[in-house]
Amino acid sequence: MIARFAFFLFILLPYTVLLLPVQLLITLLSLPGWNVLPRGFHWLICRMLSIKVTVVGKPYVEAPTLLVANHISWMDIPVLASIAPVSFVAKSEIRRWPVIGLFAALQKTIWVERRRRTDSKRTSAEMAARLASGSAVLLFAEGASGMGTHVLPFRSALVGAAQAAMAASNAERMAIQPVTIAYTHISGLPIGRTDRSLIAWVKGTGAGDNLRHIMGPGTKSVTVAFGTPIIIEPSTDRKVVARLAEIKVREMLVAINRRRELPPVHTG
Repeated sequence: MIARFAFFLFILLPYTVLLLPVQLLITLLSLPGWNVLPRGFHWLICRMLSIKVTVVGKPYVEAPTLLVANHISWMDIPVLASIAPVSFVAKSEIRRWPVIGLFAALQKTIWVERRRRTDSKRTSAEMAARLASGSAVLLFAEGASGMGTHVLPFRSALVGAAQAAMAASNAERMAIQPVTIAYTHISGLPIGRTDRSLIAWVKGTGAGDNLRHIMGPGTKSVTVAFGTPIIIEPSTDRKVVARLAEIKVREMLVAINRRRELPPVHTG
């Protein structure tokens, strides 16, 4: 714990204080390379929390791509943002959280008003602009976090927003790429059911308790697998695509958790 506090005080905090104004300027002026500093920031967070990330496969870059992933912990965000240049789709309530809301905005997070159905058009337009600019967008398609042992049903309405984005950007095709996040070991030992409850941020667990558990001793090993992209067109059935992406994410999660051979992943 002392080593982590020292890391925060002498490395992460100076990095944040010195470079946050730079990132703010880059974001406000829409300058290129906006993701460079956030990736460094998230990489430092992973180092501070002793998170060891193993990457299998690569993000798809040959077409505008919406990444759809399972969701286990708030740690998913620094893990993914440290290895891929992505923007996230998140509920609008996070925008009002102290500090975290600011950092999320500097990550070019796309906010979703879940209680307002009429907000889908604005969300789709923002996704379209982001995808058309060459930036990948990542969506936690379950709409909630789980324990990491199974995958909740994907929300087809959120996946359907990608098709609306495709129409708005006049793209002839777009990719939906399944991404699986799996926490596998703590201090080199396979994670059991009790250990998963210490990592996962599920309903009934306070943010403070979850943070204290994650800040505990031991290296946390996590595997991120980028599956084979699903190419979609404007006429593609969004429910079918959402179901197929859900199946692929589930297959990869089961394979990683049970230490089996992974189904095909995208290798570039």
